[in-house]
Amino acid sequence: MNYDRFKDFILKYKLYHIPFWLGYHLVWLTINIGSLSEVYDYLRYSDSSPKFYFYVIFQLIGVYFNLYYLIPKLLYVGRYFSYVLAVLGTILVCNAFITSGYFFATLTSGKTLFELFGVYPNQVSKIYFVWALPSTVASMTLAMSIKLGKNWLQTEKKRLRLEKEHLETELKYLKSQINPHFLFNTINSIFALIHKNPDLASESLANFSDMLRYQLYECNDEKIVLDKELDFIENFVDLEKLRLDQGHTTMQFDIQNHTTQKKTIAPFILIPFIENAFKHVSKGKGQQNFIQMELEANDRLLQLNIINSKSVNGQPSKDVSESSGIGLKNVSRRLKLLYPESHSLAIEDQNDRFSVILKLEWQKN
Repeated sequence: MNYDRFKDFILKYKLYHIPFWLGYHLVWLTINIGSLSEVYDYLRYSDSSPKFYFYVIFQLIGVYFNLYYLIPKLLYVGRYFSYVLAVLGTILVCNAFITSGYFFATLTSGKTLFELFGVYPNQVSKIYFVWALPSTVASMTLAMSIKLGKNWLQTEKKRLRLEKEHLETELKYLKSQINPHFLFNTINSIFALIHKNPDLASESLANFSDMLRYQLYECNDEKIVLDKELDFIENFVDLEKLRLDQGHTTMQFDIQNHTTQKKTIAPFILIPFIENAFKHVSKGKGQQNFIQMELEANDRLLQLNIINSKSVNGQPSKDVSESSGIGLKNVSRRLKLLYPESHSLAIEDQNDRFSVILKLEWQKN
Protein backbone atom coordinates (compact mmCIF):
# COMPACT_ATOMS: atom_id res chain seq x y z
CA MET A 1 0.00 0.00 0.00
CA ASN A 2 2.83 2.38 0.86
CA TYR A 3 4.44 1.57 -2.46
CA ASP A 4 1.20 2.36 -4.30
CA ARG A 5 0.88 5.68 -2.49
CA PHE A 6 4.47 6.54 -3.30
CA LYS A 7 3.92 5.61 -6.94
CA ASP A 8 0.75 7.70 -7.15
CA PHE A 9 2.59 10.62 -5.57
CA ILE A 10 5.42 10.35 -8.11
CA LEU A 11 2.99 10.18 -11.02
CA LYS A 12 0.70 12.93 -9.75
CA TYR A 13 3.44 15.51 -9.33
CA LYS A 14 5.51 14.18 -12.25
CA LEU A 15 8.59 13.77 -10.12
CA TYR A 16 9.89 11.19 -12.56
CA HIS A 17 10.78 14.15 -14.79
CA ILE A 18 13.58 15.14 -12.41
CA PRO A 19 15.90 12.17 -13.12
CA PHE A 20 15.14 12.50 -16.84
CA TRP A 21 16.33 16.11 -17.01
CA LEU A 22 19.28 15.52 -14.71
CA GLY A 23 20.29 12.64 -16.92
CA TYR A 24 19.82 14.77 -20.05
CA HIS A 25 22.12 17.51 -18.76
CA LEU A 26 24.64 15.07 -17.35
CA VAL A 27 24.90 13.38 -20.75
CA TRP A 28 25.80 16.67 -22.42
CA LEU A 29 28.18 17.51 -19.61
CA THR A 30 29.86 14.14 -20.00
CA ILE A 31 30.21 14.68 -23.75
CA ASN A 32 31.88 18.05 -23.17
CA ILE A 33 34.13 17.03 -20.28
CA GLY A 34 35.07 13.45 -21.03
CA SER A 35 34.07 10.93 -18.33
CA LEU A 36 31.75 10.46 -15.38
CA SER A 37 34.60 10.78 -12.89
CA GLU A 38 35.61 14.09 -14.44
CA VAL A 39 31.98 15.23 -14.33
CA TYR A 40 31.85 14.36 -10.64
CA ASP A 41 35.03 16.32 -9.95
CA TYR A 42 33.74 19.24 -12.01
CA LEU A 43 30.44 19.48 -10.14
CA ARG A 44 32.07 19.13 -6.73
CA TYR A 45 35.32 21.08 -7.02
CA SER A 46 35.20 23.33 -10.08
CA ASP A 47 34.58 27.04 -9.49
CA SER A 48 32.65 27.21 -12.77
CA SER A 49 30.09 24.54 -11.85
CA PRO A 50 27.35 26.99 -10.62
CA LYS A 51 26.59 27.89 -14.23
CA PHE A 52 25.57 24.21 -14.78
CA TYR A 53 22.76 24.58 -12.25
CA PHE A 54 21.59 27.75 -13.99
CA TYR A 55 21.27 25.69 -17.16
CA VAL A 56 19.24 23.01 -15.39
CA ILE A 57 16.96 25.33 -13.40
CA PHE A 58 16.09 27.94 -16.00
CA GLN A 59 15.77 25.52 -18.88
CA LEU A 60 13.31 23.53 -16.77
CA ILE A 61 11.39 26.72 -15.97
CA GLY A 62 11.18 27.54 -19.67
CA VAL A 63 10.25 23.98 -20.62
CA TYR A 64 7.40 23.61 -18.12
CA PHE A 65 6.10 27.12 -18.68
CA ASN A 66 5.79 26.15 -22.34
CA LEU A 67 4.31 22.69 -21.72
CA TYR A 68 1.73 23.57 -19.08
CA TYR A 69 0.83 27.16 -19.90
CA LEU A 70 1.72 28.25 -23.44
CA ILE A 71 0.67 25.05 -25.22
CA PRO A 72 -2.76 24.72 -23.53
CA LYS A 73 -3.51 28.46 -23.56
CA LEU A 74 -2.26 29.34 -27.02
CA LEU A 75 -1.32 26.38 -29.23
CA TYR A 76 -4.33 24.15 -28.49
CA VAL A 77 -6.79 27.01 -29.03
CA GLY A 78 -5.35 27.92 -32.42
CA ARG A 79 -3.48 31.13 -31.53
CA TYR A 80 -0.43 30.01 -33.43
CA PHE A 81 1.22 33.38 -34.05
CA SER A 82 0.90 34.36 -30.39
CA TYR A 83 2.27 30.98 -29.39
CA VAL A 84 5.37 31.32 -31.57
CA LEU A 85 6.09 34.79 -30.18
CA ALA A 86 5.56 33.57 -26.61
CA VAL A 87 7.90 30.59 -27.10
CA LEU A 88 10.61 32.80 -28.59
CA GLY A 89 10.22 35.26 -25.72
CA THR A 90 10.44 32.44 -23.17
CA ILE A 91 13.61 31.09 -24.77
CA LEU A 92 15.26 34.53 -24.83
CA VAL A 93 14.36 35.36 -21.21
CA CYS A 94 15.44 31.97 -19.86
CA ASN A 95 18.62 32.18 -21.88
CA ALA A 96 19.39 35.55 -20.30
CA PHE A 97 19.15 34.02 -16.82
CA ILE A 98 21.37 31.12 -17.93
CA THR A 99 23.95 33.61 -19.20
CA SER A 100 23.86 35.34 -15.83
CA GLY A 101 24.99 32.03 -14.32
CA TYR A 102 28.42 32.58 -15.82
CA PHE A 103 28.71 35.90 -13.99
CA PHE A 104 27.32 34.34 -10.82
CA ALA A 105 30.13 31.76 -10.96
CA THR A 106 32.71 34.56 -11.13
CA LEU A 107 31.19 36.24 -8.06
CA THR A 108 31.18 33.06 -5.94
CA SER A 109 34.68 32.05 -6.99
CA GLY A 110 36.36 35.45 -6.86
CA LYS A 111 37.87 34.83 -10.26
CA THR A 112 37.42 36.72 -13.49
CA LEU A 113 35.23 35.65 -16.37
CA PHE A 114 38.33 35.06 -18.48
CA GLU A 115 39.98 32.89 -15.82
CA LEU A 116 36.90 30.63 -15.57
CA PHE A 117 35.59 30.53 -19.12
CA GLY A 118 38.18 32.15 -21.38
CA VAL A 119 36.02 35.11 -22.45
CA TYR A 120 35.92 38.78 -21.51
CA PRO A 121 32.84 40.63 -20.21
CA ASN A 122 32.43 42.42 -23.54
CA GLN A 123 32.02 38.99 -25.18
CA VAL A 124 28.76 38.29 -23.41
CA SER A 125 27.05 37.82 -26.79
CA LYS A 126 29.23 34.76 -27.34
CA ILE A 127 28.01 33.26 -24.07
CA TYR A 128 24.42 34.14 -24.87
CA PHE A 129 24.16 33.13 -28.54
CA VAL A 130 26.92 30.54 -29.05
CA TRP A 131 27.03 28.67 -25.74
CA ALA A 132 23.66 29.03 -23.99
CA LEU A 133 21.11 29.54 -26.77
CA PRO A 134 21.63 26.26 -28.71
CA SER A 135 21.32 24.29 -25.47
CA THR A 136 18.15 26.12 -24.45
CA VAL A 137 16.56 25.68 -27.87
CA ALA A 138 17.49 21.97 -27.86
CA SER A 139 15.89 21.33 -24.46
CA MET A 140 12.73 23.23 -25.42
CA THR A 141 12.50 21.35 -28.72
CA LEU A 142 13.02 17.99 -27.03
CA ALA A 143 10.34 18.66 -24.45
CA MET A 144 7.87 19.91 -27.06
CA SER A 145 8.51 16.88 -29.24
CA ILE A 146 7.89 14.48 -26.38
CA LYS A 147 4.77 16.33 -25.22
CA LEU A 148 3.19 16.74 -28.65
CA GLY A 149 4.17 13.21 -29.67
CA LYS A 150 2.61 11.80 -26.50
CA ASN A 151 -0.57 13.83 -27.05
CA TRP A 152 -0.74 12.70 -30.67
CA LEU A 153 -0.40 9.05 -29.66
CA GLN A 154 -3.13 9.43 -27.03
CA THR A 155 -5.40 11.19 -29.52
CA GLU A 156 -4.73 8.56 -32.18
CA LYS A 157 -5.39 5.78 -29.69
CA LYS A 158 -8.67 7.39 -28.70
CA ARG A 159 -9.61 7.95 -32.35
CA LEU A 160 -8.91 4.34 -33.24
CA ARG A 161 -10.90 3.10 -30.23
CA LEU A 162 -13.87 5.32 -31.14
CA GLU A 163 -13.59 4.30 -34.79
CA LYS A 164 -13.60 0.64 -33.83
CA GLU A 165 -16.63 1.13 -31.60
CA HIS A 166 -18.35 3.05 -34.40
CA LEU A 167 -17.58 0.35 -36.95
CA GLU A 168 -18.85 -2.39 -34.64
CA THR A 169 -22.06 -0.44 -34.03
CA GLU A 170 -22.50 0.24 -37.74
CA LEU A 171 -21.89 -3.37 -38.69
CA LYS A 172 -24.50 -4.53 -36.19
CA TYR A 173 -26.91 -1.97 -37.56
CA LEU A 174 -26.29 -2.98 -41.17
CA LYS A 175 -26.71 -6.65 -40.30
CA SER A 176 -29.96 -5.93 -38.49
CA GLN A 177 -31.19 -4.18 -41.64
CA ILE A 178 -30.31 -7.09 -43.90
CA ASN A 179 -31.79 -9.86 -41.76
CA PRO A 180 -35.42 -8.58 -41.52
CA HIS A 181 -35.24 -7.69 -45.22
CA PHE A 182 -34.29 -11.26 -46.07
CA LEU A 183 -36.94 -12.77 -43.76
CA PHE A 184 -39.66 -10.66 -45.32
CA ASN A 185 -38.86 -11.87 -48.85
CA THR A 186 -38.56 -15.52 -47.78
CA ILE A 187 -41.94 -15.52 -46.06
CA ASN A 188 -43.49 -14.00 -49.17
CA SER A 189 -41.98 -16.82 -51.24
CA ILE A 190 -43.51 -19.51 -49.05
CA PHE A 191 -46.85 -17.73 -48.98
CA ALA A 192 -46.93 -17.68 -52.78
CA LEU A 193 -46.35 -21.46 -52.91
CA ILE A 194 -49.11 -22.41 -50.49
CA HIS A 195 -51.86 -22.06 -53.07
CA LYS A 196 -49.86 -23.34 -56.05
CA ASN A 197 -48.26 -26.46 -54.60
CA PRO A 198 -48.84 -27.35 -50.91
CA ASP A 199 -46.26 -30.16 -50.99
CA LEU A 200 -43.57 -27.84 -52.27
CA ALA A 201 -44.68 -25.24 -49.74
CA SER A 202 -44.21 -27.80 -46.95
CA GLU A 203 -40.73 -28.63 -48.23
CA SER A 204 -39.93 -24.94 -48.48
CA LEU A 205 -41.12 -24.38 -44.94
CA ALA A 206 -38.73 -27.08 -43.70
CA ASN A 207 -35.87 -25.43 -45.57
CA PHE A 208 -36.91 -22.09 -44.20
CA SER A 209 -36.89 -23.52 -40.67
CA ASP A 210 -33.28 -24.65 -41.14
CA MET A 211 -32.35 -21.27 -42.55
CA LEU A 212 -34.05 -19.42 -39.71
CA ARG A 213 -32.26 -21.57 -37.13
CA TYR A 214 -28.98 -20.75 -38.79
CA GLN A 215 -29.80 -17.06 -38.89
CA LEU A 216 -30.90 -16.85 -35.27
CA TYR A 217 -28.43 -19.12 -33.54
CA GLU A 218 -25.40 -19.88 -35.73
CA CYS A 219 -24.34 -16.62 -37.36
CA ASN A 220 -24.06 -14.15 -34.50
CA ASP A 221 -20.28 -13.96 -34.70
CA GLU A 222 -18.44 -11.52 -36.93
CA LYS A 223 -17.07 -14.43 -38.98
CA ILE A 224 -18.51 -17.92 -39.49
CA VAL A 225 -17.29 -21.11 -41.13
CA LEU A 226 -17.52 -20.95 -44.91
CA ASP A 227 -19.18 -24.37 -45.25
CA LYS A 228 -22.14 -23.29 -43.10
CA GLU A 229 -22.64 -20.14 -45.14
CA LEU A 230 -22.54 -22.15 -48.37
CA ASP A 231 -25.16 -24.58 -47.02
CA PHE A 232 -27.34 -21.62 -46.15
CA ILE A 233 -26.93 -20.20 -49.66
CA GLU A 234 -27.86 -23.55 -51.24
CA ASN A 235 -31.04 -23.74 -49.15
CA PHE A 236 -31.86 -20.18 -50.10
CA VAL A 237 -31.37 -20.86 -53.81
CA ASP A 238 -33.48 -24.04 -53.64
CA LEU A 239 -36.27 -22.04 -52.04
CA GLU A 240 -36.10 -19.24 -54.58
CA LYS A 241 -36.01 -21.65 -57.53
CA LEU A 242 -39.51 -22.80 -56.60
CA ARG A 243 -40.83 -19.33 -57.43
CA LEU A 244 -39.33 -19.24 -60.90
CA ASP A 245 -41.34 -19.92 -64.02
CA GLN A 246 -39.42 -23.02 -65.04
CA GLY A 247 -40.93 -22.97 -68.51
CA HIS A 248 -39.57 -19.54 -69.39
CA THR A 249 -36.56 -19.05 -67.06
CA THR A 250 -33.33 -21.03 -66.94
CA MET A 251 -31.47 -21.24 -63.68
CA GLN A 252 -27.86 -22.36 -63.20
CA PHE A 253 -25.90 -22.22 -59.96
CA ASP A 254 -22.56 -23.95 -59.39
CA ILE A 255 -20.69 -24.00 -56.08
CA GLN A 256 -17.08 -25.12 -56.25
CA ASN A 257 -15.36 -25.18 -52.89
CA HIS A 258 -11.72 -26.16 -53.33
CA THR A 259 -10.48 -24.85 -50.00
CA THR A 260 -8.17 -27.13 -48.04
CA GLN A 261 -8.12 -24.98 -44.93
CA LYS A 262 -10.86 -23.89 -42.56
CA LYS A 263 -11.99 -20.55 -43.96
CA THR A 264 -14.37 -18.07 -42.39
CA ILE A 265 -16.54 -15.38 -43.90
CA ALA A 266 -18.80 -12.59 -42.71
CA PRO A 267 -22.38 -13.91 -42.51
CA PHE A 268 -24.90 -12.73 -45.13
CA ILE A 269 -22.23 -10.96 -47.14
CA LEU A 270 -23.14 -12.89 -50.33
CA ILE A 271 -26.90 -13.34 -49.97
CA PRO A 272 -27.94 -9.80 -51.02
CA PHE A 273 -26.36 -10.27 -54.47
CA ILE A 274 -28.04 -13.65 -54.96
CA GLU A 275 -31.35 -12.34 -53.66
CA ASN A 276 -31.13 -9.37 -56.01
CA ALA A 277 -30.76 -11.67 -59.03
CA PHE A 278 -33.94 -13.59 -58.17
CA LYS A 279 -35.92 -10.42 -57.54
CA HIS A 280 -34.93 -8.66 -60.75
CA VAL A 281 -34.69 -11.49 -63.24
CA SER A 282 -36.86 -10.82 -66.27
CA LYS A 283 -40.13 -12.74 -66.51
CA GLY A 284 -41.32 -11.81 -70.00
CA LYS A 285 -42.29 -14.66 -72.31
CA GLY A 286 -40.99 -12.87 -75.36
CA GLN A 287 -37.35 -12.81 -74.24
CA GLN A 288 -34.69 -15.07 -72.80
CA ASN A 289 -34.93 -15.14 -69.01
CA PHE A 290 -31.99 -16.54 -67.10
CA ILE A 291 -29.95 -16.51 -63.90
CA GLN A 292 -26.38 -17.74 -64.03
CA MET A 293 -24.40 -17.91 -60.80
CA GLU A 294 -21.03 -19.39 -60.04
CA LEU A 295 -19.29 -19.40 -56.68
CA GLU A 296 -15.72 -20.64 -56.48
CA ALA A 297 -13.55 -20.72 -53.39
CA ASN A 298 -9.91 -21.73 -53.04
CA ASP A 299 -7.22 -21.15 -50.45
CA ARG A 300 -6.50 -17.66 -51.77
CA LEU A 301 -9.89 -16.10 -52.46
CA LEU A 302 -13.61 -16.49 -53.01
CA GLN A 303 -15.22 -15.31 -56.23
CA LEU A 304 -18.93 -14.91 -56.92
CA ASN A 305 -20.14 -14.29 -60.51
CA ILE A 306 -23.81 -13.51 -61.13
CA ILE A 307 -25.59 -12.58 -64.35
CA ASN A 308 -29.35 -12.25 -64.62
CA SER A 309 -31.58 -11.05 -67.43
CA LYS A 310 -33.60 -7.86 -67.04
CA SER A 311 -36.94 -6.83 -68.40
CA VAL A 312 -36.38 -4.97 -71.64
CA ASN A 313 -39.77 -3.30 -71.95
CA GLY A 314 -40.78 -3.07 -68.31
CA GLN A 315 -39.57 -1.39 -65.17
CA PRO A 316 -39.51 -3.05 -61.73
CA SER A 317 -41.94 -1.77 -59.15
CA LYS A 318 -40.87 1.08 -56.90
CA ASP A 319 -40.95 -1.10 -53.79
CA VAL A 320 -38.78 -3.78 -55.37
CA SER A 321 -36.34 -1.20 -56.73
CA GLU A 322 -35.99 0.58 -53.39
CA SER A 323 -35.58 -2.62 -51.36
CA SER A 324 -32.92 -3.83 -53.77
CA GLY A 325 -31.11 -0.52 -53.47
CA ILE A 326 -31.09 -0.79 -49.69
CA GLY A 327 -29.75 -4.35 -49.78
CA LEU A 328 -26.92 -3.63 -52.22
CA LYS A 329 -25.93 -0.40 -50.48
CA ASN A 330 -25.79 -2.15 -47.13
CA VAL A 331 -23.73 -5.06 -48.36
CA SER A 332 -21.36 -2.70 -50.19
CA ARG A 333 -20.89 -0.79 -46.96
CA ARG A 334 -20.27 -4.00 -45.04
CA LEU A 335 -17.67 -5.06 -47.58
CA LYS A 336 -15.82 -1.76 -47.12
CA LEU A 337 -15.89 -2.16 -43.35
CA LEU A 338 -15.05 -5.85 -43.12
CA TYR A 339 -12.77 -6.26 -46.15
CA PRO A 340 -11.37 -2.75 -46.71
CA GLU A 341 -8.23 -3.80 -48.59
CA SER A 342 -9.11 -7.33 -49.64
CA HIS A 343 -12.17 -7.21 -51.87
CA SER A 344 -13.21 -6.03 -55.29
CA LEU A 345 -16.78 -5.50 -56.44
CA ALA A 346 -17.80 -4.88 -60.05
CA ILE A 347 -21.48 -4.22 -60.82
CA GLU A 348 -22.75 -3.66 -64.37
CA ASP A 349 -26.33 -2.59 -65.03
CA GLN A 350 -26.92 -3.01 -68.76
CA ASN A 351 -30.12 -2.71 -70.77
CA ASP A 352 -30.91 -6.41 -70.84
CA ARG A 353 -28.82 -7.86 -68.01
CA PHE A 354 -27.37 -7.20 -64.59
CA SER A 355 -24.03 -8.64 -63.53
CA VAL A 356 -21.99 -8.82 -60.34
CA ILE A 357 -18.41 -9.99 -59.87
CA LEU A 358 -17.28 -10.12 -56.25
CA LYS A 359 -13.82 -11.22 -55.13
CA LEU A 360 -12.90 -11.68 -51.48
CA GLU A 361 -9.34 -12.40 -50.44
CA TRP A 362 -9.13 -14.48 -47.28
CA GLN A 363 -7.93 -12.65 -44.21
CA LYS A 364 -5.85 -14.12 -41.41
CA ASN A 365 -8.06 -15.17 -38.54
